[in-house]
Parts: sequence; C-alpha cells; structure tokens
Amino acid sequence: MKLMIRADDLGYSRGVNYGIYDSVKHGVINNVGVMVNMPDTQHGVNLLKDLNVCFGQHTNICVGKPLSDPSKIPSLVQENGEFKPSSAYRNATEDFVDLDEVILEIEAQYERYKQLMGKEPEYFEGHAVASDNFLKGLEIVAKRHGLKYFGFAFDDKPIIVNDNKVFIHMEAMDANYEPFAMIKRIVENPSKDGYDLVVFHPGYLDANILEQSSLTIPRTQEVKLATSDRLVKYMQIHDIKLYTFDDL
Repeated sequence: MKLMIRADDLGYSRGVNYGIYDSVKHGVINNVGVMVNMPDTQHGVNLLKDLNVCFGQHTNICVGKPLSDPSKIPSLVQENGEFKPSSAYRNATEDFVDLDEVILEIEAQYERYKQLMGKEPEYFEGHAVASDNFLKGLEIVAKRHGLKYFGFAFDDKPIIVNDNKVFIHMEAMDANYEPFAMIKRIVENPSKDGYDLVVFHPGYLDANILEQSSLTIPRTQEVKLATSDRLVKYMQIHDIKLYTFDDL
C-alpha cells in the first residue's frame, strides 16, 4: 500500500513543536505542515531544520495574528486584530470570508514561509476552516506560484494531486479515538488506486495549546504512537513504506 503520515501545526505552541520533533526524530513522521504566523514558529523550524522532512505551508486564518495589515482584511479578524476563531466559522450560516482579503493573507503567509524555510513549500494546504472562499484562495495562490496544492476532501472522496488519488484519514476529533486502531483499519483496507494519508496533530500540552485549541489529549496519543516500537514493528511486518508529498 501507499501510506503517508502528515503532522500539522508546527509553530502552534512550544509543546506542539516538541511533540512534532519527537515524532520525526524518534518516530515515523516525514511530512510536516508549518503555521508561519505564530509566535513559536521559528522555534519549531529551528528544532526540525536539520531533519529529513518534507515541509509544507499549513495556511492558518483562525489562530493568532495575521501577517497582513488587519485593516485590509476585516472579514478575517476580530476587533483586537487577531483572526476570528474556528468557532466563528463553524457557527456561521454563510461564508463571511472575502476572497480578495483571504488571498492577501495567504500571499503574506507564503512569503513568510519562504523567508523562514529558504525555499518553496513542498506542498500547500490550509488549517481546517469551513470556507469555500478560503479554499478558492488557496487554489488561486497555489496556481499563481506553481505550488503543489492539497485541498480538503469530503464524503470519503479522494483529493487529486498530480493525477494521484489521495484518501484522507483524520479521526482525532472522534469520540474514543485510538490512533493505532485507525492505522490498523487503513492497512487492512487500503485504497487500491491511490495513497492513504493519515493526518496527525502530534504535540505535548502547554498553556498555549490548552487555551487556544479544542484538540488536546489526542495530540499526546499521536506522539506516543508515532514514536512507539509497536508501530514500527507493525509497519515492518506489513512491509509498509511511508511516502512523502514529494512522491506525488
């Protein structure tokens, strides 16, 4: 089978950064998405800069401060100049994101990514927000700069990247989540004509993540699994090779 495992949210907090670092250095993670607008982004990049990782831009419009002028992107920000939270998107009855404004912020994050990493993102996608205009903006910017865009999938449909089908698996928000059980189900029922992508959010819990994110305990579970002998042995038994976005 063709299995990929991606870690999102590098930069979210120092606890998340250390969890992702351990999941790469001492575990199986080889794709990492960078949130470039966060105060702890440089810390995370410094931790992973010498490791063999496929890095992507994990574009974020719902946590922290924007990189563009808040006065120019009013549809995205609160009165304090910080992004509207993810709850605002979940509770909205219509898409309040202005396309031109979100493109401005996506471009700003793209430029910051290149400054931080010294290269183009190896893949390009977004921190989950229910907004058609956000997705449209990501696709426009990716096409403008020739980037490998990776969108969202709904109803178990695959995402097509360079004519490759990619089936996304992310269950961390589900009740009674058990990451090894998810991996086992995927391996026992692999996609026959594409890649299976497992999206992890590994991390340790600190004050910042507890204050800003609804995803907490599963982050620690994913670090534990990603760095475990149990997973390594299971993958060896089933002769599983892990792919990166460079393979798409």
